[in-house]
Amino acid sequence: MRAFVIHRVLLALLVLWISSAISFLIIKMQPGDFLTQYLDDPRISPETVERVRVQLGLDQPLYLQYGRWLWGIVSRGDFGYSFVTNRPVVSMIWERMGWTVAVAGATFVFSWCVAIPLGILAAVRRSTGAELAVKGVTYLAHAVPDFLAALLLVWLALQMGMTSVGGLFSPRYIDAPWSLAKLRDMLAHLWIPLIAIGFHGVAGLMRLTRANILDVLGADFVRTARAKGLGERSVLYRHVLRNAINPLISLAGLSLPYLINGTIISSIVLNLPTIGPMLYDALVNKDQYLAMTLLLFSSLMLIVGNLLADIALAWADPRVRYD
Repeated sequence: MRAFVIHRVLLALLVLWISSAISFLIIKMQPGDFLTQYLDDPRISPETVERVRVQLGLDQPLYLQYGRWLWGIVSRGDFGYSFVTNRPVVSMIWERMGWTVAVAGATFVFSWCVAIPLGILAAVRRSTGAELAVKGVTYLAHAVPDFLAALLLVWLALQMGMTSVGGLFSPRYIDAPWSLAKLRDMLAHLWIPLIAIGFHGVAGLMRLTRANILDVLGADFVRTARAKGLGERSVLYRHVLRNAINPLISLAGLSLPYLINGTIISSIVLNLPTIGPMLYDALVNKDQYLAMTLLLFSSLMLIVGNLLADIALAWADPRVRYD
């Protein structure tokens, strides 16, 4: 396992380097740059814009810009400054990292806690009303985009009498110190992003759980377990579920970056303090160092998610060994 982890870490560094180059090229492929928008402002002369462009190093060849950015990361941990706020991009991302991880983690737990039991129910109760109900939920979750679900939930919350439905706190608790009342206020707001973002992920996970369990239920070792007199509950949880969960563990690693970057629109709709809206603003404003760092961070999350999924898979399935 140690050799596997070391090999994957070295491979991850190579993938991160390639991702950084691709992120830089994608940002640079956009027409114009951050300063182009100021050319239409009559208060700012073209000479001033060009002078600022030289100061920011945007007039240099692409390979020099990329090399300076990459060398700053490797040598000093410097990911550059935001053109919009003139602040280090790391500090800007770090300010939102806590809430991003909290919302993504809570959404991940919500999706799995809902999807796995419903997938099991649909598999063991085939051709019953329970399976039809689960299928209906699946189709609904697939058909409704997360941002539309967010709008519907906001409308529902307003109909229920809530006056503050955006963000994670009411206005009076945003800058207040932590207290029991602030925690209750956060929980009163958190159910909307949990359902809006997590409901879409429930559908795919539930269908995959159902399909895997149906495949395993027909295996020879399951018939052998039943022939030995084991109860259905023991067969399901000790033999079927453990073998059916392997693809789900792999899926968990892939879902990690989606929860952060794949929900930008719903995060904007719900006014969540996560890095998704920050990436959108960075791309719109052509704030290249902030956008490149966020894209690089997304690649890192995907790599870390896959690495954790592989380790969890080796732990859950004794047949999987990497030594």
